[in-house]
Amino acid sequence: MTASPTAQAYQAAYWNETGGRAWVELQGLMDGLNKSVEDAVVEAAFPGAGKAVVDIGCGAGATTLAMARRLGAGGEALGVDVSQPLLELARGRAEREGLAKARFALGDAQTLDIGEGRFDAAMSRYGVMFFSDFDAAFANIRRSVKAGGKLAFACWRRPADNPLAAVPTQAAAHLLPPLPKPDPSAPGRFAFADPARVRGILERSGWSDIAVDPLDAPTPISLEDLTTLSLRMGPIAAALREADATTAAKVREAVVKSLEPHVEDGIIPMVAGCWLVTARA
Repeated sequence: MTASPTAQAYQAAYWNETGGRAWVELQGLMDGLNKSVEDAVVEAAFPGAGKAVVDIGCGAGATTLAMARRLGAGGEALGVDVSQPLLELARGRAEREGLAKARFALGDAQTLDIGEGRFDAAMSRYGVMFFSDFDAAFANIRRSVKAGGKLAFACWRRPADNPLAAVPTQAAAHLLPPLPKPDPSAPGRFAFADPARVRGILERSGWSDIAVDPLDAPTPISLEDLTTLSLRMGPIAAALREADATTAAKVREAVVKSLEPHVEDGIIPMVAGCWLVTARA
């Protein structure tokens, strides 16, 4: 697969503008929603106290900070992301918590020089499905990890394993301009749904001892929070930027009505259908 400057530019622009700003505002919600996945990734990647770990697509830094706590004072956790707004938030969180060994670097892990054989492990929570050239990205990450070092990341399985993800979009579609149909082979949320594809990418980029195991992560969320998330991030959010106030109100109403049947005891008991992928350098 050849790297696409257009795809890379799109990701950088999105996460430095609308996507990044929305995540900054919703950071508490995002961290809480993804905590069970964070725990699984950190546990799988942890190389031992005092070691060094790189966190790919670290966003607002939740996984980087969690790993830094595990590594202790002698360790190093480096978070890498393309989003300046998210990294500013991550650095502030690390400073407030006194985690001096949690550091952050701006750049695309597909091409960024993050050192050769510098890290004992690489990890990611939902941050590796957006590269324009997957083989090149994982080869670059592989170069940064010591021989025998760990790789652990979480990625989404099929849309069918995450049925609630499509409910708001389907409910609002008739009120909005035609939404783009996702290409399952293109960089994006479900790019790694096929475990055979994941294995092939990792094998070609120099990883071994590859395991792709299902992870069904509880992600309970309130109706209000899932509505907010649906309207602020993803395909609905992009379409709403061009909508008038009347349309936006109708979209919100449609999303709420579509999610109400899924509420149980005040909470939507959502489960994230993921793969937990591990390998060795």
